[in-house]
Amino acid sequence: MSQETPVSRSPPHVLLVSAPLQGHVNPLLCLGRRLASRGLLVTFTTAPHASLKVKQLHNGDGAVIDVGRGTLRFEHLRGGRLWAPDDPRYRVPDDMQRHIQDAGPAALEGLIRRQADAGRPVSFIVANAFAPWAVGVARDMGVPRAMLWTQSCAVLSLYYHHLYSLAEFSPAAGAEPDLPVTVPGLPALTVGELPALVYAPDQYVWRQALVEDLLSLHETLPWVLVNTFDELEHAAIEALRAHLPVVPVGPLFEFETDSGAGKDDCMEWLDSQPPRSVVFVAFGSLVVIGRDEAAEVAEGLAITGRPFLWVVRDDSRGLLPDDVLESSGTGSDKGKVVAWCEQRRVLAHPAVACFVTHCGWNSTTEALAAGVPVVAYPAWSDQITNAKLLADVYGVGVQLPVPPTRDALRRCVDEVMSGPETEAIRLRSREWMNRARAAVADGGSSDMGIRDFTDALLPAKHGC
Repeated sequence: MSQETPVSRSPPHVLLVSAPLQGHVNPLLCLGRRLASRGLLVTFTTAPHASLKVKQLHNGDGAVIDVGRGTLRFEHLRGGRLWAPDDPRYRVPDDMQRHIQDAGPAALEGLIRRQADAGRPVSFIVANAFAPWAVGVARDMGVPRAMLWTQSCAVLSLYYHHLYSLAEFSPAAGAEPDLPVTVPGLPALTVGELPALVYAPDQYVWRQALVEDLLSLHETLPWVLVNTFDELEHAAIEALRAHLPVVPVGPLFEFETDSGAGKDDCMEWLDSQPPRSVVFVAFGSLVVIGRDEAAEVAEGLAITGRPFLWVVRDDSRGLLPDDVLESSGTGSDKGKVVAWCEQRRVLAHPAVACFVTHCGWNSTTEALAAGVPVVAYPAWSDQITNAKLLADVYGVGVQLPVPPTRDALRRCVDEVMSGPETEAIRLRSREWMNRARAAVADGGSSDMGIRDFTDALLPAKHGC
């Protein structure tokens, strides 16, 4: 009897679906690269618009990158009632979320059908958190699915325990902020340190998306991928596994920051500064601080007497009057204000000694992985909880009092950069840097999580 020739199989096709916000896109895109590197065909999609900094999405449908043994493709969500990419309404996150929940399902269904017609049937969908419409499409079309939770496991646990009444929470948002909250696997917290959506109104669009996400986790999803690493949140991960199949796969960003990139204005300016001298200030892609706050930050940076690099988006530039810019030293050797920078490259620069951050989870993990101490300046959402973790649990910085003042900012920067605890803070920062890098290295905890997920999708190496 002759032996059959093995049949060549196409790799599974994993479709990644994100809400069109930069902080949601970046970690899912990094996950896509890591999945593709293990031999999967991966397609990334979202609704492209002018504010998204993903060049492949602006090159048109079908852009392809070879990654390791696999391929990463880019396709637009388009058609139906989706806004055009240059529509200014994308700049308002709440409006964008309402729109994408309404128009996204039809666009995603069309994309999935186009993939099948092109001979690339989608075999698995991974949707970001806060995109429950994508999970619904996958369910309705019979496509297996998983969620990528882009915030901390601690925050996921808080939301989950609150929704399902698994821990005692104050019933109202107006409760005393110092009331304790106890959740298995988490540090001691108070009501005032909880993420904002715990007490957001039920009709709030982001609260609605969160509840839909948490309800979908009970649809026997075999994977809840989390942008964290075991060494950072071991107790939270283990405790939540009693309820959900959480798998840490982060931190989800590329650790190699140069990769042939040329020098830009920020890098050249940082090169001119002494080692561990610069205060880096960035509040993410969404947070807007008020004019008075901006003035306090500007004056606070000026009176530190230290060089600073401050990212002020174009839509917030008007909050900084010329006299404030001048008094803060902008344009001099002591200060530089830019509209955008490659944050990971800046954090990795040896001149940077301190990061004044809004404490979004992407920025939190980037600071930890770069070993840069922080001054925590949270605004809303999960940032409040992340600030608590950074200062009191991870021990890598201090939290700026609310409301912030110029003198408080100066004191916090001094405490991190030259105070009696500076060396201890720097030592802990370096330890977290080493742990983060070890987690994503070959055989690390997050690397094994991605490997297990990929192996579950790939055809069996033996037999059928």
